[in-house]
Amino acid sequence: MATEDGNTSEAALAWNGPAIGLLDLDAFFASVEQLDHPEWRGKPVIVGGSAERRGVVSTASYEARAFGVHSAMPSFRARQLCPQAIWTRGHFDRYHELSKRVMDIILNETPLVEQVSVDEAFFDVSPGRYSNESPVSICRRIQARVAELGITCSIGLSTSKTVAKIASECEKPRGLTVIAPGTEASFLEPLSVRSLSGVGAATEKTLFKLGIRTLGELARQDPDTMQTYLGVAGPRLVERAAGREVSHVRFATEHEPVKSVSNERTFVRDLTTRQELNAAIGHVSELVGARLRKKGLAGTQVTLKLKFDISHIHTAQRQLGISTDNEHLFGKVARELLDELWHEGTPVRLVGVAISGFDAPPEQMNLFSQESDDSLSELSHVTDKLRERFGKNAITYGRDMRL
Repeated sequence: MATEDGNTSEAALAWNGPAIGLLDLDAFFASVEQLDHPEWRGKPVIVGGSAERRGVVSTASYEARAFGVHSAMPSFRARQLCPQAIWTRGHFDRYHELSKRVMDIILNETPLVEQVSVDEAFFDVSPGRYSNESPVSICRRIQARVAELGITCSIGLSTSKTVAKIASECEKPRGLTVIAPGTEASFLEPLSVRSLSGVGAATEKTLFKLGIRTLGELARQDPDTMQTYLGVAGPRLVERAAGREVSHVRFATEHEPVKSVSNERTFVRDLTTRQELNAAIGHVSELVGARLRKKGLAGTQVTLKLKFDISHIHTAQRQLGISTDNEHLFGKVARELLDELWHEGTPVRLVGVAISGFDAPPEQMNLFSQESDDSLSELSHVTDKLRERFGKNAITYGRDMRL
């Protein structure tokens, strides 16, 4: 492998300690759309849901961000801020295709790659592990190879995941921010406590009450005192704020097991009748069932989620007693959970269903007859195959017509 200035020792010795990078693809979804639609380049592009259907912004191009549009913003507000924007629902197969190509670029440099989302990944390029080349040179090469795909990325490089993540946000787009070993604390000190991942609104409020507003102030706190106010997370936050975190990037093949498979749907108008809600639960359960079968998973616990308004979300869970991937079975239980969360006439704007408990041993309970179980399971698999061959609208249940 080529090395910076042809020198394998001086460049490597200039970096003392772990070298962990965080690659963040710049405005990824919108950038891919501009790549695939050259006429959109230089124009504000928004990937997200319809303003008329309570959609939200998934990604906004930098041209749209100049108008104040940002991710997770309600679509109606984004349209008010940037009425001239080009809108698209997105092409997620295409995003995943390019994401994989980016991950392959990083894997060409190191096997220690931990993808955390479709557009972000940590990687370990510590000298002496898999290369004696300068970590900075490796990051520059990664950026150049990503640019050859027609998109760009920003990278933060330091000695821990925490610092690398914060550094990646410092200069966008196409930024490379390097926080060298020994400079972590001085870099973090003036930053707001909210800069630290894991510090949300509630934790920030608690810290403000204690007179702690910067990471430097947090770093100087007694860990035991912070545990009193913040629980077990307190000492860990102090350590991270001081730049003393010890991070490990897993091999690319080491993935956490799937803990749940879920789906949810927000409706154009609120659902107010049991018939509407039963239909919605059946529809969402069907989506979950198809995903379970595609992943080869079967779970033992079902969760029903209802959202009444922007601040009121309620969930209920029940053990199924058997492992299943069949929406006809867990959907029935999800509908039974409705009575625990909802009263007739209460408007519901979102319905979600999740299946978990993939590693839990099922109890032997006769919730469903074996004959019924087998026939319904066969129906689900046949439905999957027909939709895969002829399209998702090849078969439509009556409940779907009511939504």
